[in-house]
Amino acid sequence: MASTKPYLIRAVHEWCLDEGFTPYLAVQVDPRTRVPREFVKDGQIVLNVGAEAAHKLLIGNEEISFQARFNGASFPVLVPVSAVLAIYARENGQGMAFEANPENAAGEEVGAGGTANLENLEAATEKTEPPPPRGSHLTRIK
Repeated sequence: MASTKPYLIRAVHEWCLDEGFTPYLAVQVDPRTRVPREFVKDGQIVLNVGAEAAHKLLIGNEEISFQARFNGASFPVLVPVSAVLAIYARENGQGMAFEANPENAAGEEVGAGGTANLENLEAATEKTEPPPPRGSHLTRIK
């Protein structure tokens, strides 16, 4: 059976755009993730996937790809759907959080049944992008 995760990511992304919000993806970076490594903090990165920032955005069932600018340089981004920790609106923090990828950045098993740690997500987003506001309405999906 196909995972519901990519469908939920697309739905929250569309809702953000319809409401005039900026959709952000929080991603657990692993060897399959193609992002500029200098922007990765504690194995995670937060990406703006709004219409102004993510060009040629494709949210597929297995991966998310787009072109983005980092410090003025264009970069082809590729994120496995399994690596997405959350998608949320920058302006109010509403969105969804997902189980963490069961592999860490070195590709080693870190245990079964991990969940998205919103405290770690908040710490990572503080370094790269504004975190979801306190009391945000992220819904955790397992």
